[in-house]
This record gives sequence, C-alpha cells and structure tokens, in this order.
Amino acid sequence: MRYFEIQKNVYYDSVTLMLLSSEINKLNGIAQAAVMMGTAHNIQLMTDAGLLTAQDGSNITPNDLIIGMIGQDEPVLDNAKQVLKEFFENKKSASENDEKIHVSSLDGAVTEMPDANIAVISVPGRYAAREAMKALKKNLHVLLFSDNVSLEEEISLKEYAAGHGLLMMGPDCGTAVINGIALGFANVVRRGSIGIAAASGTGLQELTCLIHRLGGGISQGLGTGGRDLKAAVGGRMMLLELQALAQDADTKVIGIISKPGDETVMRRIIEYCNQIAKPVAACFMGPKKDMDYGKILLTDTIEELGKALTALEKGMDERAATERMRQIRDTKTFSGEQAGHLKPEQKYIRALYSGGTLAYEALLLMEPKLKQVYSNISTHKEYLLENPEESKCHTILDMGEDYFTNGMPHPMIDMRLRSQRMRREAKDRNTGIFLLDCVLGFGCHEDPAAELVRMIDETRKENPDRHYIFIASVCGTDDDLQCRISQVRALKAAGVLVMDSNAEAVRLALEIAESMM
Repeated sequence: MRYFEIQKNVYYDSVTLMLLSSEINKLNGIAQAAVMMGTAHNIQLMTDAGLLTAQDGSNITPNDLIIGMIGQDEPVLDNAKQVLKEFFENKKSASENDEKIHVSSLDGAVTEMPDANIAVISVPGRYAAREAMKALKKNLHVLLFSDNVSLEEEISLKEYAAGHGLLMMGPDCGTAVINGIALGFANVVRRGSIGIAAASGTGLQELTCLIHRLGGGISQGLGTGGRDLKAAVGGRMMLLELQALAQDADTKVIGIISKPGDETVMRRIIEYCNQIAKPVAACFMGPKKDMDYGKILLTDTIEELGKALTALEKGMDERAATERMRQIRDTKTFSGEQAGHLKPEQKYIRALYSGGTLAYEALLLMEPKLKQVYSNISTHKEYLLENPEESKCHTILDMGEDYFTNGMPHPMIDMRLRSQRMRREAKDRNTGIFLLDCVLGFGCHEDPAAELVRMIDETRKENPDRHYIFIASVCGTDDDLQCRISQVRALKAAGVLVMDSNAEAVRLALEIAESMM
C-alpha cells in the first residue's frame, strides 16, 4: 500500500529529514519511505521510487514537506504515520521549550547575535550561493555545507570573500574546527598549536583525530571545499587560510591536506608556504607534481601527516619527523594465519567506504601494488566503474558519492546501502576481504559499530560455508559521543581486525591480498 502527504510551507533541514527517513525505513513492514522538501530533484527521486505519482507532484513547491511511504498493509502505514506525528510534535515541543533564540532568516540571526562572526549555511544548492553572499556582505565568515553550487557561483563568492578578508569555506565543506568548536561532520579533539588547511572533509576528520590520539592538539581546522585548488578557483581560500594560520598566535605548526591541484595554483601555494616562518607539512594526495617543494615536509598518507605534525609540534626537527614517517612505511602488519581460512579463489578486496577521502587514500595505496583496482572515483578511465552497482576484481567504493546519496541519507548517518552492498558482495565467490571505515563525530550515526557488526553478522549467516576477513579503522576520539574505544571493542568482539588508521587498515588488506596472488 502507498501513502502520500504534502505539508504546505513546512521546512526542516536535510539532515533532520534524512534521519527521520532512516527511522521510518527501519519500521517492520515498511518497504520504502522518504521525507523530503519538495524540490524538483526530490520530486523526481520519489517519483522514480514509486512513492508519488506525477499527479501527486503537480502542486508541490520547494517550500513544502512531502512524505511518501510504501507499506505491506494499512496497520503498518498507520504505525508509521504515528511515528511521524510524534516526531513532529516532539520537534515543536522542543522548539517551544528551548530557551535558545529562534529566528527564520539570516537578518534575524544577525539582529539577535550582533557579535557573531561566522555563518554555517546548509540549504538546498539553488539557494546556497545567495545566502552565502548575504552572510559575506554582513561581514561574516562562511562555512557553506551545501553542495550543488555552480563553479561560477563559487568563484564569485570567493572573490568577494578574499577581497574582504573573509573565509568562504566551501561549497560542500563538511568539516571545520574553529577555536575548539566543531562544525559539520567533525570530532571532539584537543586544543593545541597545529593549524590545518584542508580541501577534504573526512581527511580533516582523520587527521585531527590521529593528532588527538598521538597527544597533539588543534588550533584551527579550516576547510576549503574540494574545488578550491582548481585553476578556475585559483586556491583563493587555501591561500587565505594559510595566511590566517601564519598570523594566528595559537598556531605553531601548519598542515595541509588536499588532492594535487592545478600546477600553477600548486606553485603559488608552495611559494607562499616557503615564506612562512612556521614549519609546514603537507599531504597532497595523488601523484606528486614535479616541482621544488622547498621546506615543506611532504607525506604520502594522512597517517604520516598526523605523525609528522605531532612530532613538529613537540619540537622535533624535520629530520626527526621524517624518520618517524619512514618507520611507518616499514611497518608490517600481516600474519599469514589471517588468510588461512580463505579459499584460493577468495582473492579480491571489496572496500565499502563512507568517507570519500578515506576511499581515495585506499585507492592510491592499492593501485601501485595490485592489478585491476576498480572504483567509482578512479582517476584512470579504464578502471572507473561503468556501473557502480557492479564490482570488478578489487573494488573500492566511495558510498558517499552523489550516485549513492541521491534521495538517501549519507552513509555516515545511515548504513542501509552499505549493508545491502556487503551482502551482495559476499555472494561473489571471489570476495575474501572487506575493508571498511567507521566514522564518528557530530552528525554521524550514534552507534556505527553496532550497525557494522549487524551487517557482518547477517553476511556470515547468509554464507555459513565461507570465511571472510573484515578489516576496519575507526575515525574518531574517545571524547566523541560514540566513544572510539567502545566502538573498537565492539568491532573486535565481532572478529573485525581494527587498525589504528585508514592507511594501516589498507596496508593489512594489501598484504593479505598479495599473499593470495
């Protein structure tokens, strides 16, 4: 049975609606459900899914809330409607009883909080650039969480921001840590003297968490958005953030994490870094540009960058920090018995990631070691999956990519798609090793390890005659809501090999796969 409802002129943010959709989909008897704002894109997604018809969508506006559900019978749908009713009533009650200031516009927020100097913007992409420019013109720094902002709009925003000495982090900037305050998908990390400029969300999370666990601390963690180092954007925010970190009295050491950008932009950034009096270490993920990096301490992985920055913060010189990185590269994690239960044909790794940068790091580490590593984010045309639904040989999936998240919650919030994919991959007789990330922090699933364990248990029950090796890393800290040590213990209790970093987990998977060749 199908149920559909429109609530006129009712707005909730996308994260709230993703969480609500996830909870409805968990109800017994619900085949599919979605709660979304009535944008044209969302209407099309729900129409394609059979949750609404063309006639249903004829009078919907982007300001309307739309609810679509398919359930096995009327009692199931009645139960789901009651859950929805209680959710909306609780939200209204919490809002009415909350002593915090509630406003409905940026103008209202500035009036109520005249001393505020940063705006976090998370609205549909079609409105995002307009709201970001409003904030910049009110002399506010901006973290633009929204995606689907055009390149032309990004350039315009960053030109204005740079000309007025303002940070314009984004679009699609998911993480920042500013003066100890976590914004977006971020973690609770120790204050310290390491400042980071990052064109990577989960990369910034992984790096700050590694530094925290190594005993170091973060002064600032600033995001740029993933396109900042492209030629058209010119690295405007990366350069402005490096300037801010160079002038910040609390920052003693500077770190950079990014994919290699346009060569001219890279040269500009390298030239500026070599003018900074503070030590600089960087991980430019991917093939290194053939250029002189000067004093910048280069690293190959986020793990190496974390250890290098922590060493520099503690007063080690660059030679000592480099030696620490060399020790990481020479570390072996493989024990032959780990592959002993695999059948000879189970020679392939299937990596299912929620963090895009972590997936990309895995790809970079695997490509030189293994033949035929396929991915939905491969930079090599011959190894770019034509159909993300079909794995080939060794496969690395970034399940946070738009293909998987269109109309679905991000996998750091909802693991249903990862669960379904794992069970499908296990049916392939050549699958032997599963590589997973478990990302903690604000905005993420409240207990991701429990969901991963459930996924693993279901996979094992459906394939009792086969053995699989599960390898994971946990990105987070013990101070996060989810508590990293508790997550690690839960995974280990389920037989998962939990490594201290994503790079270490990838190295272990590689060593096992190579032993099967």
